[in-house]
Amino acid sequence: MIIALFAVLALQAAPPTTGSSVRTDGVRATAQREADAAAATLDRMHQAAAQADGATYFAQFSDTARFVGTDASEHWDIAAFKAYAEPVFARGQGWTYRPYDRTLIVSGDVAWFDEKLDNDSYGALRGSGLLRRTSPEGEWKIEQYVLSFTVPNDRARAVVALIKSDAAD
Repeated sequence: MIIALFAVLALQAAPPTTGSSVRTDGVRATAQREADAAAATLDRMHQAAAQADGATYFAQFSDTARFVGTDASEHWDIAAFKAYAEPVFARGQGWTYRPYDRTLIVSGDVAWFDEKLDNDSYGALRGSGLLRRTSPEGEWKIEQYVLSFTVPNDRARAVVALIKSDAAD
């Protein structure tokens, strides 16, 4: 009787070999693959910028993408951003932003992200935006990328004062 009781308890404690946990693992694996693919698009964009490879850089963006830079005037559709950046790349100049912390969330054919970046000239920055998958099995393309400076809260008033004083000039 005791052996039978142990057998019943052991069977109840055994994880199912099929069913919801297997589906959940499959869903997690698929979600991770999608997140990795979307992240790879961002990584290619950063690498291409560092190598002044305009063709690869702009191939990561959709035809309707927007780029929002650190300056208030930098709110470009992709055609305007290309007009600005392609001559820079043609001179063999690029820009290097090294992502070191990224959060990326995928929901269907959309992924949104934020990433901390390091740059030799500007130090700590942040990138954020949205990617869209072009088809069920398609590539991820950047729809919007926003680059911003990080300002420590204890220095924000001084930074704002500098910006206001420049606006008055």
